[in-house]
Amino acid sequence: MRFVIPPVLLLLLLLMGPACWAQRISFSGRITETNGQPVPFASVFVRGTSQGATADENGRYQFTLTGTVDTLTASAIGFAPVGKAVTGTAARQTLNFVLGSGSVSLGEVVVRPRENPAYRILRRVDANRRRNQKTSLTAYDYDSYARNELLINNLPDQLSRRKLLRQITAVADTLGLERDANGRPVVPIFASEVLSHYYQNNEPLRQREEVSKTQMHGAAPREGSVVSQIMGSSFQDWDFYRNWIRIVGKDFVSPIAEGWKFSYEYELQDSLMVGDDYCYKLKVTPRRPQDLAFKGTIWITTDTYALRKLDVEVSTQANLNFIEQIAVRQELAPTEAGPWLPTVTRFVIGIRPSKGSTGVLARISTVYTNFRVNQTQPLAFYDKPLEVAADAYDVPPGYFAANRPDSLSRQEQLTLTVLDTVRQLPAVRSMMELADIVVNGYYPLGKVDLGPLLATVGYNNIEGLRLRVGFRTSTEWSRDWQLRPYLAYGTQDGRFKYGLRVQRIIDRRHWTVANFEHRHDIDQVALLDNDYALENPLFEAAARLGNISNSRPLLRDLTSVSVQSDLFRGFTQRVMLRRQQFEPLYPFLYYTQEARLGSPTTANFTLSEVILESRYARDEVLVANNQNRRTAVGLKRWPVFTVRYTLGLNNLLGSDFRYQKFNLLIDHSLRLGQLGRTTYRIDAGYIPSTVPYPLLKSHLGNQSFFYNAGAYNLMRFFEFVSDRYAGLQLEHQFGGFLLNSLPAIKQLNWRLVGTTNLLWGSVSDANRRITPTTDPATGQPLPAFQSLGRLPYAEVGYGVENIFKIVRVDFLHRLTYRNRPDARTFGVKVSLKFSL
Repeated sequence: MRFVIPPVLLLLLLLMGPACWAQRISFSGRITETNGQPVPFASVFVRGTSQGATADENGRYQFTLTGTVDTLTASAIGFAPVGKAVTGTAARQTLNFVLGSGSVSLGEVVVRPRENPAYRILRRVDANRRRNQKTSLTAYDYDSYARNELLINNLPDQLSRRKLLRQITAVADTLGLERDANGRPVVPIFASEVLSHYYQNNEPLRQREEVSKTQMHGAAPREGSVVSQIMGSSFQDWDFYRNWIRIVGKDFVSPIAEGWKFSYEYELQDSLMVGDDYCYKLKVTPRRPQDLAFKGTIWITTDTYALRKLDVEVSTQANLNFIEQIAVRQELAPTEAGPWLPTVTRFVIGIRPSKGSTGVLARISTVYTNFRVNQTQPLAFYDKPLEVAADAYDVPPGYFAANRPDSLSRQEQLTLTVLDTVRQLPAVRSMMELADIVVNGYYPLGKVDLGPLLATVGYNNIEGLRLRVGFRTSTEWSRDWQLRPYLAYGTQDGRFKYGLRVQRIIDRRHWTVANFEHRHDIDQVALLDNDYALENPLFEAAARLGNISNSRPLLRDLTSVSVQSDLFRGFTQRVMLRRQQFEPLYPFLYYTQEARLGSPTTANFTLSEVILESRYARDEVLVANNQNRRTAVGLKRWPVFTVRYTLGLNNLLGSDFRYQKFNLLIDHSLRLGQLGRTTYRIDAGYIPSTVPYPLLKSHLGNQSFFYNAGAYNLMRFFEFVSDRYAGLQLEHQFGGFLLNSLPAIKQLNWRLVGTTNLLWGSVSDANRRITPTTDPATGQPLPAFQSLGRLPYAEVGYGVENIFKIVRVDFLHRLTYRNRPDARTFGVKVSLKFSL
């Protein structure tokens, strides 16, 4: 319920103010000579105190005093001081001074630059950062209400006449929804409301959000999807005391960051009351308009130097794609322990592909109430960062109207009414189904989803035209079981391929999952154990289609059973039993006994394996969607470690080899402030056993035209194989650093990137001898493999991304093994990336 102060009561409170609070009087005026000329930089002060101000170059001054005062004095070098009595108790008074000439004896003169008075305030903010920042609390929790809206604006007449938008616009006009300033319709697409309770522990950092109710309107995502779960407050942590604020995947420097002086200009504009707090009002402006920084106003309390209020936006000249507007408004209040917490945050982002085109506007409002501080929970309480109540989507009529902590404006109420109405339109329902197909790659058909649709038709030189049909069961069939069968056929090889995957969710709290898989299909030696590196869809399509002979194709029968579980927050353990049979589809042999001339050889081989895998991601937040697949959301500040041990068992289920494999993978992304962001991956492994080269590590090359961050881009497919190796792949994205400072280039909003790939590796003599170089029966040479020598493989690259907003071009140089046959010492590769 909102309480409105009647005008009469408000007037009484204003009249009683001087008696109730400490006296504050705002003085302003002008200091001139007797001839009317201004006296620049004269001083106005109260004698015997430190209170006062310095006039500007036009002789004008303004400042506020606390307490009672009877006289103000003005003085300047070369003029006689003049005092003036203060009469009355008015909150704002104007006193003008006229200074006459005066003689003064000067000794040594020291000239110092005049400091911006706002700098003193920012230094105090820095000094009091620890006592005011919410991370100083041991723990805190609160009730959260988040409202999200998505609208389409600037609709041209031709587009607004299309059937779907015409129907939505007709509903909006009928219900009285306002149009924009140009008379064009603003079409609401989606809105949601989320009520939750949020917990945070600061040492160590742990978070948990318990969503109690979620209500979605309009073209909403599927209930249970990742998007539908992350619309609460967990992923809207606006803490401007941090040096960097993460928005749309970009790092914006905070206006009160520790290095504020390098990024911003400040202007002290006023001192005034904000609620019950007397505050300095500061104007903030980026030093360079292309930087990812804010402009606007911040309010700092005069007693504790805490951030009380903020109203900022991002400059339209900032190096961003498609972004027309980013604005943040926030108010904060002190807790009983001292540090401040936000009470209201409102965020607006406008996206427009090009100037004058149709745009999308998103508005997010979050209200925080019922704060509790320093009441800790056991760390196990935070093991599941996001908990959505089973009945969260079952919202009784009028529930949010009775429980939301703020009231909706008339236009907001109309927006929700419009969305609830248009959701029933056949055209809207068809559009939502199409969007679901595009996003998920499956066509929903009751209790099953057909797909993936992109894999339905393909072509390669082994199978010819490949036709595939498959489906997965949906949560309508079972919430804890999922089946994913498929059948494929190649017109050239005449073979049927098939597969089945079964998943069972045993325990959702610790995400204990059992999986069974059986597959009979074509695979490639060059892509085995490289799934993590297939990050670029264009590269993956190029690697699996067309001529795949260079990557050494084989027919693979795979049967596996695995169980995984989160033993504690961030630590996932997986155990797998796997049996594989390989039939190479290219010339290949290995010795079945002692690796020497005359020993029996064969091509096919069978493996039986036990795989133990541990993965640790300290601050990772995983959200399960309605297909029981978990997705990492939010920013990870710590490295992610994955350790895998593989034991091959000889003579078990027909297995031909006994071996061991050890693998370590480390992924991390480092934020380096205005210098950009560095991402690195360390991949190391050791195979202390004697096995044919398909079981060794085939380092992923790239013979396609497309750049792939997970591959060695100037290495050929299957160029190097190792049984012990260590690789480092490093990429640095400079963002707008450097190019933002070049007058002719900065308008293009290009961004520099730099890459370095290093790989050390070798193969033991035993693993070299197990495969013959020629076929003993025919004497024909067999495809060989190469290993690295004493030098590491090295390639470096530099490039430009954000060309036409989506194109990235990399220029690559190979530094070692340049004289090998068919070695490419220089290459240019292209990739497409949608980046804001």
